[in-house]
Amino acid sequence: MNRGLMLKFENLVQLRAACRQLCTLSYRKVNRAQWKPVQSSAHPVWSVLLYPQLWQKDKLISIALSQHRHLATKEEIKKKKKKVPLTKGEVEIKQKMTVEELARAMGKDIDHIYEALLYTDIDLDSLEPDSILYEDHIKLIVKKSGMKYKSAKLKEEKERENTDAVKRPPADPAVLTPRPPVVTILGHVDHGKTTLLDSLRKTQVASTEAGGITQHIGAFLVHLPSGEKITFLDTPGHAAFSAMRARGTHVTDIVVLVVAAEDGVMQQTIESIQHAKNAGVPLILAINKCDKPEADPERVKKELLAHDVVCEEFGGEVQAVNISALKGENLMVLAEATVALAEMLELKADPTGLVEGTVIESRKDKGKGPVTTAIIQRGTLRKGCVLVAGKTWAKVRFMFDENGKVVDAASPGIPVEIMGWKEVPSAGDEILEVESEQRAHEVVAWRTYVEQQERMKRDVEVIEAKQKEHRMEYEKKQQKLAHLTWRQRKAVLYKANKHLMFSKPKERTEMDKNVLSVIVKGDVDGSVEAILNILDSYDADDECKLDIIHFGMGDISETDISLAEAFNGVVFGFSVKANDSIKQLAAKKGIKIKLHNIIYKLIEDLKDELNSRLPPTVAENTIGEASVLDIFSVTVGKNKIPVAGCRVQKGLLDKKMKFKLLRNGDVIWKGSLSSLKHHKDDVQVIKTGMDCGLSLDKYIEFNIGDEIICYEEKEVQQTTSWDPGF
Repeated sequence: MNRGLMLKFENLVQLRAACRQLCTLSYRKVNRAQWKPVQSSAHPVWSVLLYPQLWQKDKLISIALSQHRHLATKEEIKKKKKKVPLTKGEVEIKQKMTVEELARAMGKDIDHIYEALLYTDIDLDSLEPDSILYEDHIKLIVKKSGMKYKSAKLKEEKERENTDAVKRPPADPAVLTPRPPVVTILGHVDHGKTTLLDSLRKTQVASTEAGGITQHIGAFLVHLPSGEKITFLDTPGHAAFSAMRARGTHVTDIVVLVVAAEDGVMQQTIESIQHAKNAGVPLILAINKCDKPEADPERVKKELLAHDVVCEEFGGEVQAVNISALKGENLMVLAEATVALAEMLELKADPTGLVEGTVIESRKDKGKGPVTTAIIQRGTLRKGCVLVAGKTWAKVRFMFDENGKVVDAASPGIPVEIMGWKEVPSAGDEILEVESEQRAHEVVAWRTYVEQQERMKRDVEVIEAKQKEHRMEYEKKQQKLAHLTWRQRKAVLYKANKHLMFSKPKERTEMDKNVLSVIVKGDVDGSVEAILNILDSYDADDECKLDIIHFGMGDISETDISLAEAFNGVVFGFSVKANDSIKQLAAKKGIKIKLHNIIYKLIEDLKDELNSRLPPTVAENTIGEASVLDIFSVTVGKNKIPVAGCRVQKGLLDKKMKFKLLRNGDVIWKGSLSSLKHHKDDVQVIKTGMDCGLSLDKYIEFNIGDEIICYEEKEVQQTTSWDPGF
C-alpha cells in the first residue's frame, strides 16, 4: 500500500479514537459517573512508536488526552482513599445518616435515594440532601437497591472539656462591705413611675420619653441629702414589656410598687406584684397622684388585699406612702422607707476579686459601638477588665455613669454603662470577669458549642415528630388501599406520585403567597425583645403567615433593605432612624419602612400590613325583601314557567341585582330574575308596598310564604383575628 495513504488512514483512526474518548468523557460527566480512559482497540500502540515523527501534527490531541488521563487517575486515587473498604454490594450504615451520606456510601446519586423512598411514608417534599433518615428507612433503601448492609463501628467521641466561666464560691463574711440597695420601680403604664424617679434625681427623663411612656429600662444612681445612695431601675409598665419587668425584679433588692390613687389596681399592677413574689423581693407601696381631687388611697389599699399585698395598718408588713411625684410631696418619706428596709435586709457585697454582674440593657451606639447598661454585684469593675456575657466578650475601654460622665471604677450595686463589647449581649445575661482574652475566647467557644448541641437535639426531635406524623398519614393511605391487590396498589401510588419523580426537592417547595415577612430593628435589646415577645403571640397563621426574617439593633441599613427586597418584606423600626439615602433606596426598590417611637403604634401598623395581605371577603348588602303571596304559572312555547306573585315588604327589587329564594330560613336558590312585571308591564324596579310577578332564571317551584331577597355583593377587606393584648 502507498505509504502516504497508510499515514492518512492512521491519522484518521487516531482522530476517531480521540473523538470516542471525548464522547465517553462528556457522557460520563452528564451521568455523574467518574470518567475512565478507554483504550481504543482500533489503533494499537505500536503505530505511534513506528512513526513517531509523523505523529507531531496530532501532538495537541495527544497532550490533551494524556492530561485527561492524568487527571482522571488522580481523581480515582483521591476517591479510593476516601472510600471505606467494603465487600462488593455491601453498605456500611450508621444511625442518623443524611440522604447525601447514604448516597455516597452506596455509590449512587441522590435521585436514586428519592426514587427508593417514593412509595414509603416519608414526605418527599420536606426531604433535603442534609435531611436525617431513620435507620429502618436506610435499611429499606439498601435492600431495594439489591445490596446488603452492615452497621458501622461507633467511634467513641471524646467528651469535650467544659471550659465555661462560673461564679466564684460565696465570699468570706469578713470581707463584705455595705452596698447601695437596688430598687426597681414597678407599676401600671402612666401611673407616674418615671415622674417619681425624675423628681428624685432632678432630671427630665419623662419629657424625653415617647408619648410619656418609658420604652426601656433606665438604671440610675440617686444621691439622697442624708448621704445614702440608692440604685433605681425604672421598668416599663406597658403590657408589651413584661419580660423587661421580670428581668428588673431578678437583680433587685426592693420593689417600689407605684399605684395611681384615682385608677387603683390595674393589669400591669397585678403582673408587677407577681414578678416581685416570684423573685422573693419585699414591696413598698407608693400611692401616687394623691394631690388629685378624685384620689382614694384607702380604696387602693383595700383592692391590694385581694392580691396578698397587706399594708401595715391592716396588720401586714408592706409600708404604704402617699405621694405626689409631680409636686414632689412625701418623696423623702418614701426614700427613708426604702433606706430603712435596706438596713433591715443588711445588703452587703464583696468588692474584691473577679467581677460579677448582670446586663440590664444593651444597644448599638453609632459612636461607641455595642454598649451595655449593667449592675455590678461583686468585685470592682475597672478599665481593662476582660468580661464575658452570653456568647460575647469585652475588654472594657470606657465606663460611663447615668449622666454620660466617664468613671474609673464601679463597685457593687452601682449601675454603669460599659463600652468595649465585641457583639451586643442580650439583656439579662450574667457578666463574669475572666483572667485573659484567651480565656474569654474559650468561654465563648464552649457556650457556642453547647448551644449548637442543644439546637441539634431540638432539630432531631422536630424531625422525628414530623416523620411520625407522615408515618401516620402513610398508614391511613395504606388502609384505604388495603382492598386492592399489590399490583393495583402500586399503580395507584405511581399515578399519585408520578410528578414527584421528575422534580428536585427544592423545586417541589411552593412559596406561600399569603406571607408577611418583617424585619425588626430597635434602639436597644430590650425593645427588640419586647416586640418579638408580642409577635410570638401571633396565632393567625391560617389567615396570613407572619415571618420574622431578621431582627437587630441600630438604624435601618442597606442590608435590611436588600433582605426586605429578597423576601418582599416590610422593615419596622422602633426608636431608630433611616437616613435619606436609605429612604431613597427603599423607595426605588418599593420597600416600605415603618418607623415608630411608641410600641402600640408599631403593632397597629403591623396589623394594618397583615390586613392588607388578607384576601377580601364578599359581603351581601340587602336592597329589598318581598314575600310570595300567590303562585301561578305561564306557558311559554311548550314550557310552563312558575311565577310568584309577590309584595315588596322592605326596600326595593331591582332586576339588575342578584336575588335569592329563602324557605324556612334556608337558601333554596341564588341567581337572577328572568322577568319582573307590575300588572302586565315589564319593569326594572319595584318599590316598597307594590305587588309584582317574577320568575327565576332556573325552574324552581314556589311555596306561599317564601321570601325573595334582592341584594348586591361588595368586597370587604378582612381584618386579622390576632389580638396582641392591647
